[in-house]
Amino acid sequence: MRCTFLILCLSCLGCVQKEIPDTVLPLPQKEIVFSGLNKPWSIAFLSEQEALVSEKNGSLVLVNLGAKTKKVIKGFPTDLTDSIGVVHFGDNSGMYEVITHPNFDKNQLIYVSYASKKPGVGHTTKFIRAKLEGDSLTAIQNILLAEPYTKDDYHYGGGMVFGADEKLYLTVGERLFWERDEPTVPIAQDVQDTRGKIFRFNDDGSIPHDNPDFGENAVPGLYAIGLRNSQGIALQPDTNVLWFTEHGTIQGDEINKLEAGANYGWPSSTTGKLRSKDYTPPKLDENMLTNPIWFWPHTVAPTGLCFYTGDEFPQWKNNLFVPGLSRGSLWRFRIEETTIKSAEELFIDDRVRSRKVRQSPDGKLYMLTDEEDGKIIRIKPMHKSSSKPE
Repeated sequence: MRCTFLILCLSCLGCVQKEIPDTVLPLPQKEIVFSGLNKPWSIAFLSEQEALVSEKNGSLVLVNLGAKTKKVIKGFPTDLTDSIGVVHFGDNSGMYEVITHPNFDKNQLIYVSYASKKPGVGHTTKFIRAKLEGDSLTAIQNILLAEPYTKDDYHYGGGMVFGADEKLYLTVGERLFWERDEPTVPIAQDVQDTRGKIFRFNDDGSIPHDNPDFGENAVPGLYAIGLRNSQGIALQPDTNVLWFTEHGTIQGDEINKLEAGANYGWPSSTTGKLRSKDYTPPKLDENMLTNPIWFWPHTVAPTGLCFYTGDEFPQWKNNLFVPGLSRGSLWRFRIEETTIKSAEELFIDDRVRSRKVRQSPDGKLYMLTDEEDGKIIRIKPMHKSSSKPE
């Protein structure tokens, strides 16, 4: 059997469809292992069978992939706001990332990001730490409240990851839809504003002493600036480099390496176009900006990325997987150290919006579908002789 994929030629950024022999490329197949989730955004495995799943328009739930059960986690903060019942297009409010502490087995600590509401004032991105005791959250602690609250309900960000240094990295979106609404100093460029930034904290929310210095008046915890809306951030295990996705406007979707003190340029520098044609952003010194590692020539809306280190697909070892909302794409990038060498779009005949790709403790690869009947899908190898999944 042969399998058709979409390969992106890096020399010309053009797309070429071709057949690749089985001996060259492993044959992946999707298997639905769980359904009935309300727009799942993130998954944190507690074991090979049990995982916490954040539902964007629902609850934080504990699922068992074997028993096919779902249990709502009690005690979540009451300031959570979502987009259920909202009639206007593009409301991004809801629950976002869930991750476990590096020493979860000992301390039972988890971290969750979500859209927080303040009645009569608006919404903002919030990050909390809590202890998971049975089916309840206790000892809830605020890590970051990305004030100001605003009436805008777009581009919250919400990505989280622990780096190899065991520091906590958080992404906060710029929150604007139209660039014409930017203040004189654009939000993502204003170091006194929490929006449009990446933060770095100790696991308890305190500020590491070796964070970059953005000046006396900068908001605490700043690590990088100049972002529009990053929803995903992941650790590259073989290099300990952090990579993150970035949503553009009209095109402009990117993959970036995280660097301390970096300025990624938004809105003055973008690989796409601005929505507001009447807006002219201030010019920045290009020598002070950090360019993306990759950008697409079309809209992908990339979300929660993942580096694969499992054994089921040996030829995919250390490859980067990036799901997307637009056109329901799933991309695989082959990387040498920190250089992208090739890009492949998987499942072009079976597209589905996805918020997250995540690897289980045993090295199995899963993705979450962004649907009201959201699913957890395992990506598994297919037997070549029978063309059936293992």
